[in-house]
Amino acid sequence: MEGKTTKPKRKRSPQQQLETKNMKTLYIAKSIHRSPLRRALLLVALALVAWVLTPAPARATPSCGMPPPVILALEHFPSGSLDLMCNEFDLYGWNLKTMVKGASDVYIVQNTFPPGAHTGWHTHPGPSLVTVTAGTITAYEADALNCTPKIYRTGDSFTDLGCGEVHLLRNEGPVCAVTIAVQIIPAGQPRRMDAAQPANCPTFTCPSPTPTPCPQ
Repeated sequence: MEGKTTKPKRKRSPQQQLETKNMKTLYIAKSIHRSPLRRALLLVALALVAWVLTPAPARATPSCGMPPPVILALEHFPSGSLDLMCNEFDLYGWNLKTMVKGASDVYIVQNTFPPGAHTGWHTHPGPSLVTVTAGTITAYEADALNCTPKIYRTGDSFTDLGCGEVHLLRNEGPVCAVTIAVQIIPAGQPRRMDAAQPANCPTFTCPSPTPTPCPQ
C-alpha cells in the first residue's frame, strides 16, 4: 500500500498573519467587554470621571444680621392689567409705558438693617423700586464697573432691575437702616433668589456675634 502523500504547508503571507492577529485581538476584546465584572468596573470608572469633571455648584451667600422681611402687602395682577400708558410729556415732561405679559405678584416689602447687616448676594425675577426710609444703605451691583458701591441716604430712592442682575445691600453706617421696596414678580415665583459671590466684588463676612437687632 502506498503511503499518504503529505502536502507541504503553504507559508502565509505577512498580510494574512496580520489579519489573523487582529482577529484574535478583536475576539479577546469582545470577551473582556462581555465580562459582567469588567463591564461593571468600566461603568464605575466612567462615573468617577464624570463626577470629577462636573463643576461644583456655586455656593450661595446668605444674609447677615437681617431679620425676616415684613410683607406689608401682596397683590395679584392678571396678565394685561399692568399694560399701562400715560403720556403727559407736553404738560409735565413725563410719560409712562409698561407692558407686562403674564400674571404678576406685586409685593410691598420692608427690610430692616442693623449696623453691619447685609442682604447677601441675590437677585429677583423682576424689578424693585426701593426707598430708604431710615439710615443709610450701600448698594453693590455685580454688573457695575469694579463693583463700585452706591450710597443711598434717608429719602433716596433707586431701582433694581432684577432679572438675574446680582446685588447686595449693606448697612455700613452706625445706626439702623430701613428700606421699603415695591417688587413686581412673575406670579407664583419666589421673590428672592440667592446668588454666589461675584468674582469682581468684595467678600463680606458676618461678624461674630451677629449685628444687634434694631428696636421694633
